[in-house]
Amino acid sequence: MDIGVLLPTGTAQWDAADDPRELVAFGRHAERSGFSSLFVNDSLISPRIEALTMLAALAPATETVTLGTAALMPFLRRPIQTAQSLASIDLLSGGRLTVTVGAGFPGRFGRPLYTLSELPWERRFARLDETVAMWRALWDGADAFHGEILRFDDIPPTTRPFRVGGPPIWLGGATPAALARAGRMYDGWLPYPPDPADYASGLRSVRKAAADAGRPAEDITPALFVSVRIDDDTESGRPALDAYARATYGMPLQELERIQAVVTGSTDQVLQSLGRYVAAGVQHIVVRLGALDLRSQRDQLERAADLIPAVQAAADRAATSQAF
Repeated sequence: MDIGVLLPTGTAQWDAADDPRELVAFGRHAERSGFSSLFVNDSLISPRIEALTMLAALAPATETVTLGTAALMPFLRRPIQTAQSLASIDLLSGGRLTVTVGAGFPGRFGRPLYTLSELPWERRFARLDETVAMWRALWDGADAFHGEILRFDDIPPTTRPFRVGGPPIWLGGATPAALARAGRMYDGWLPYPPDPADYASGLRSVRKAAADAGRPAEDITPALFVSVRIDDDTESGRPALDAYARATYGMPLQELERIQAVVTGSTDQVLQSLGRYVAAGVQHIVVRLGALDLRSQRDQLERAADLIPAVQAAADRAATSQAF
């Protein structure tokens, strides 16, 4: 079981007096506190430190943690240059990069970004899959790529990543089509279903798709993206999470928790909620801390770090029961 944290790279999570350069120290502190991964998100819906820039800053400042995206939106960037950037971060980190990708969401969180990127909204999932296939080809030394959408000849030599074949690439999303694609061609699955039962059924679909494609189920990392707020009890945590949801997404918590995994309450309540996802098959949890300034983020980081041994013990128990 791996437990990571999403760094608060968006200005919506900063107080007016916060210095964004503190994010590197925040990442180092998370590593020392026992978190096994540091993730960053990628969007144009609000000002933020650009995802790959943040990971490049973290690469030499950290030693063992996985550095990841949750999730990178490849359509915002030129595909060959992105392959170069990802390979460079993998090199600088000594092979610690994991790349979760997504194609964007319907409505204001996705479609307008395609207009800004001068790309069509149609066939966005096929474009995403081809982009990933092209990255992998370039990392293996290809000098041309011929897909249905992306076609390049005479590609000059590109940067090779630290690891042969490049960093693991995970897929976000939980639609039936996303589950099938995750099983067929991705190295991990990072959704955020509000109900652990939906996670369990989704994971079964991913593994069936993998088996149908002749891939071992263990080749795919089952991960979870979850917003967490630890307070005295559920009711005291909800107002803070509501403020977080409104600042980050412009929607109330009641609406956000219908579409994303959200956990709040006392230490025991949060542990119990996360345990249900662990029982559903999660092996890598990415925690987004529900706080709106770096001081409060640091406080929530400390509280979440205290849960790591118990969550890992729950994972060990789940693995033992499944073995029998």
